[in-house]
Amino acid sequence: MYAVISPSKTQIPPGTVVKIPGTWQDYKTLCESRDDGSIPRIKYRPGEILLMSPMPRHGREANIVADIVKVLLDSQNRDYEAFTPITIELPEAGGIEPDYCFYIDNWQAAVGKDRINWQIDPPPDLVIEIDVTSYTAAEDYLPYKIPEVWLFKNTRSQIYVLENEAYSLRSHSRYFPDLDLEAIAISVFQTAGDRGTGTAIRELRQRLS
Repeated sequence: MYAVISPSKTQIPPGTVVKIPGTWQDYKTLCESRDDGSIPRIKYRPGEILLMSPMPRHGREANIVADIVKVLLDSQNRDYEAFTPITIELPEAGGIEPDYCFYIDNWQAAVGKDRINWQIDPPPDLVIEIDVTSYTAAEDYLPYKIPEVWLFKNTRSQIYVLENEAYSLRSHSRYFPDLDLEAIAISVFQTAGDRGTGTAIRELRQRLS
């Protein structure tokens, strides 16, 4: 399968990352060439466009991590809103598509909304990225002021918290300060690989009940 990148069609092989020079208008044209689809993922930095076509493993791991977050929030009777796929854009400044995002502290700002105005509405409180192809860095989310970014590579987690206009690597999440998320994720991924995702998530829910 060959990569095709044009105003009318954008298609790249799974697991591939393509970096090309481009303007904001070039980025918008490529986004529109996907019609209603969400693949490839497209990221815009000033003067640069990155495209990534995820592999099945990517989506599987993103869903597992999102399920973990939902179970943790449910176990604490906390409200939230979650989205995927979603495109976060600041015109001319940047565009990015996290694997999953959660509104936790600001969940009421996202309730029932079909569209979010990123220049007015608050950003998601938490975004999740599965880094299979070294496509993502926490710093990519600085323009959008995302309070917390979780990066997963080979099922191992890195938690980045926004402090003083920069991301700092932390051992605990501000949203789950009393939980060892690294240990939870390792356990869930291990069980999911051995006995299936459904079993892994059910057992996590039982442990927290």
